Amino acid sequence: MILKIILKGLLILIVILIVFLLGVFIWNRIQIKREVKRYPVIGEMVEVNNHKIHVYTEGSGDETLVFMSGSGTASPFYDFKPLWSQLVEDYRIVVIEKAGYGWSEVTNSSKDINDVLEETRLALSELNIDGPFVLVPHSMSGLEAIRWAQIYPLEVKAIIGLDPAIPASYDEIEVPSQANLKIIKFVADSGILRIMPGFYENTAVFKSGLLSDEDLNAYRSIIYRRTMTIDMQNEAKMVFENAQKVKDNGIPKSTPMYFFISNGKEVGVNNWKEILSSYVNELDNGQYEYLDCGHYVHNIETEFIKNEIINYLNDFNNNSSMD
Repeated sequence: MILKIILKGLLILIVILIVFLLGVFIWNRIQIKREVKRYPVIGEMVEVNNHKIHVYTEGSGDETLVFMSGSGTASPFYDFKPLWSQLVEDYRIVVIEKAGYGWSEVTNSSKDINDVLEETRLALSELNIDGPFVLVPHSMSGLEAIRWAQIYPLEVKAIIGLDPAIPASYDEIEVPSQANLKIIKFVADSGILRIMPGFYENTAVFKSGLLSDEDLNAYRSIIYRRTMTIDMQNEAKMVFENAQKVKDNGIPKSTPMYFFISNGKEVGVNNWKEILSSYVNELDNGQYEYLDCGHYVHNIETEFIKNEIINYLNDFNNNSSMD
């Protein structure tokens, strides 16, 4: 008798849970449809290899700064906005949102680093955005920026790394398993993420105070539909192979680089600072700055990095004109 009561109670709880999850899922889908209309694409949607990539451009300075996001950043446009919005008066700003990120379409395209790089270059070409570029990569896209300098050195004027990954980073970094990534995707797709605000509210960009309430609401809306997409999962699956490919092709020593390096705690690597600074020390023209902060340095030390970029590029151009 007691066993029957327990089983009946469990069955009722299971039914309640299923109904609740179904309700959250339906509510989430309704909200996403509303949000897509409320927060339309801001930049240009460019056709690349049968899918569309979002590219945002603003400003008309002599230098073109191309911002390249790290792995899993749902909205590169908003993540970089605290920094690029303070540089747009002096430079031409370009923010690339790769497939599966931000307003770009979700695909199942190749994540071989050469293919990812060619999609980036093609998107810029389609918009008649010509180099040489100052690449501004964060985290994993550091690999793509270095690969760019390896294959097309004349297109890369300099690399300004925002705590960028280099090949040796992946000797130390532990990438989450595909099973864990799929769980994160389920949490997002099911709508459960909407009732877990701590997932994003504690991130650097949300805590920075540098985005308006409207920007934050738009960012949230993109997080709900662009968290751990299949593109992001495939990138994580390919990252060690990509890192090895970049490593095998050596250090592009003639490409000037300036790295802003975090304390490494958020990436979980004790010697993170030494790994990145050692790489910079191999360059003909390398510079770095240690910052005692988390991985999203551009949302924490925004003012400092903005001033350093301006000074660095001014000095760079002055020295180039003297040669």
